[in-house]
Amino acid sequence: MRLRNVKNKEQIINASSSFLENPKTYQGKWKTLFHNNNKKLYIEIGMGKGKFIIENAKKYPEINFIGIEKFDSVLARALEKIKEKLPNLYMIRLDAKDIDEVFDHEVDQIYLNFSDPWPKKRHAKRRLTSHQLLEKYDSIFKGEKVIQFRTDNRVLFEFSIESLSTYGYLLKEIHLNLHKENNVELITTEYEDRFVKQNKRIYELKAYKKDSNL
Repeated sequence: MRLRNVKNKEQIINASSSFLENPKTYQGKWKTLFHNNNKKLYIEIGMGKGKFIIENAKKYPEINFIGIEKFDSVLARALEKIKEKLPNLYMIRLDAKDIDEVFDHEVDQIYLNFSDPWPKKRHAKRRLTSHQLLEKYDSIFKGEKVIQFRTDNRVLFEFSIESLSTYGYLLKEIHLNLHKENNVELITTEYEDRFVKQNKRIYELKAYKKDSNL
């Protein structure tokens, strides 16, 4: 993916009340930021330009959302989409490999949408559904682990099925052609909208894993 540089990206990022500069300071106490104790916390790792998580935050005000993106230019574009402050949404700048430095047993669900497939075998551990990343997710989930995964890349989808299964996740709601099989109105990403127009197949699954202490 080629990223277009946004010249005033830092200005956009720092001017947004939805951007959180030092997310590591909230590890273990995210509910204090949202000023509530009962809402669930959903995060999207690699949120891209933000359409998916913003629309979810608007539709589900009873849930808290964190959008995570490591590229400044993409993060700036996502923040620009927020026209009015959403009290249940913040966006942070973070590499997925550092996810366990920001959350501590407080996340209820993870969204992984159209993640980098890292096609070379030697880079497999960088895939967001690799065992290396799944191990990190163990420490950020609060109870039952729930991952919703969506991609247009069949190889990555097959890899994810094997990786999640061997790691102990139960796979449900598997779709091999999501937009043909599902009649429910979906919240989509920017990439997804483009791929659907190109008649590309979209794959989706939802994975569950019980907490060993439950």
